[in-house]
Amino acid sequence: MLYALIRIILYPAVAVLPLVLAHATAVEAHSLLQEIGKSFALLGFMILFLQIVLAARIKWIERAFGMDILIRYHKHMGVFAACLILSHPLLLAAGGKGWHLLLGLDLPWVILLGKAALILVLLNVLASIYQKSIRLKFETWRCAHDFLGPAIVLFAFTHSWFVGDHLQTPLLKTLWIAVLVLGVSLFGYHRVVRPRRLRARAYRVAEVIPETEDVWTVKMVPPEGESIPDYAPGQFHFLTFYRKAELPVEEHHWTISSSPAQRDYVSSTIKALGDFTSTMGQTEKGDGVAVHGPFGRFSYVFHPEEKDLVFIAGGIGVTPLMSMLRHMKETKDSRVVTFLYANRKEADIVFRQEL
Repeated sequence: MLYALIRIILYPAVAVLPLVLAHATAVEAHSLLQEIGKSFALLGFMILFLQIVLAARIKWIERAFGMDILIRYHKHMGVFAACLILSHPLLLAAGGKGWHLLLGLDLPWVILLGKAALILVLLNVLASIYQKSIRLKFETWRCAHDFLGPAIVLFAFTHSWFVGDHLQTPLLKTLWIAVLVLGVSLFGYHRVVRPRRLRARAYRVAEVIPETEDVWTVKMVPPEGESIPDYAPGQFHFLTFYRKAELPVEEHHWTISSSPAQRDYVSSTIKALGDFTSTMGQTEKGDGVAVHGPFGRFSYVFHPEEKDLVFIAGGIGVTPLMSMLRHMKETKDSRVVTFLYANRKEADIVFRQEL
């Protein structure tokens, strides 16, 4: 509990740091609405920076909550940051700057850059919320998200650097530069450096097992001299397959279906649910796989106080529970499990013979 509480407190402490520094330094005060608008901008920028931190898969943060909770929080805070940034020009205009600030185009370039940042924030948030509704492919959305995120931070930094009253103080200038450098470094490591390092130490496909007509289990072994990192049954990892030239190279997350008691290989069981996953049957022994993980907290081992368990799954959702059942069998766990598993037809039952 304390482990998670420290991280929970740290987030708002970092977010409000520029407000504390701005209040501590003597800056000429304007109307109340303008001061609130400027405070919203400072807070919004820090949340944008923290969005990069939350998405960077930092184990020190993730292990306390699980990646799924972090990503949901990331999504909600993105909406909150957009509201703060949208309120910034509205409050400035209502506080005495005039509505030409919002509607006019004959404005200094730094003001127009701020408007561009606001538009990009709104586009990014709307695309994330309505991705499925507008049938935007995941990879297309992800590429756009990876482009818009850094662009927003750079635009917002430049805009605030030249027009922000509070940023004329050395303390806030130092903080702003530190935030920009750290944000760019984290993003570069997450999207460029780490993928290259993982590919250089790629696992190899040991076996591809057809489980049903459209489900395959892919067993992977680490490179020579390396061992599989410890993981909890039910956790997931991110995989990038390097296969034939004509097959796509995309990163996706899948549950680990093997048991951590099995140290010779790690496996994921993948169902054809889209353009990319429908090619999993073409994966061959010897293909490379960049493996990043484990992540998540969906595992019975994180709840040792629970004596009897109920597992409920439908279709391919059985994979984390299968990892747990295998682990319980191999470790001779004595607790009772009631397992409810639904499928449309008998041929769709994954792991039927083993179960």
